[in-house]
Amino acid sequence: MSESFLHGRTALVTGSTSGIGLAIASALAASGARVAINGLGSAEQVAAAIAGVDAAGRGGTTHFGADLRDPAAIERMMSDLDVWAGGGVDILVNNAGIQHAVPLHQMPVQKWNDILAINLSSAFHTMRAALPAMAARGYGRVVNVASVHGLVASKDKAPYVASKFGIVGLSKVAALEYAAQGSRDSGGVTVNC
Repeated sequence: MSESFLHGRTALVTGSTSGIGLAIASALAASGARVAINGLGSAEQVAAAIAGVDAAGRGGTTHFGADLRDPAAIERMMSDLDVWAGGGVDILVNNAGIQHAVPLHQMPVQKWNDILAINLSSAFHTMRAALPAMAARGYGRVVNVASVHGLVASKDKAPYVASKFGIVGLSKVAALEYAAQGSRDSGGVTVNC
C-alpha cells in the first residue's frame, strides 16, 4: 500500500478541530485523501486545524461548522459535502463526542440530550446521508469511534455509556445492511466501530 493510497478519495471527520479527530484527519490527508473537518473552536483553532491537515496532505481541507446536536444542520452539512466532494464522501469518520460525569440522578436533562445527540444520533444522520452514495459507487468506508464504554459500563457516565453501546449496535446494523454493496474490484462498503 503506497503512502497516497487514498489519492482521489474524500473524507469527512467529525470532531476534528482538535485531539483524536484532528490526528485522524491529518492521517487521512497524509494518505492522499482530500479532507473535510467538522468541529467547534475559535476561528484561530479552526484555521490551525485546517493548516495542520493541509500540511499533512495536499491541501484543500475545508471546515464545516455544523452543530451536531441539530439534525437540520447535519443535513445541510452533508448536502454541502456532496457538492464539495462531487457526489458524496468516500470516507466518513464519526469521531465527535462529549461527556459529563455525574451520578444518574444528578444528570441534567440537557446534558443527556446533548451527549446522545453528538455521540450517537449525529452518526445516524451522517451515515443516513452518506451511505447511499457510497453504495451507488460500490466503495465507502465508515468508521464510528466508540470506547471501552461501548462494551462495559462505568458509574457516573450514564449518557456516555448509553451512547457508546448505541454506536456499537448502530455500526453492526449498518455493516450488515451494506455488506453486499460493491465488489472486490470496487472495494465494497464497510462500516466499522
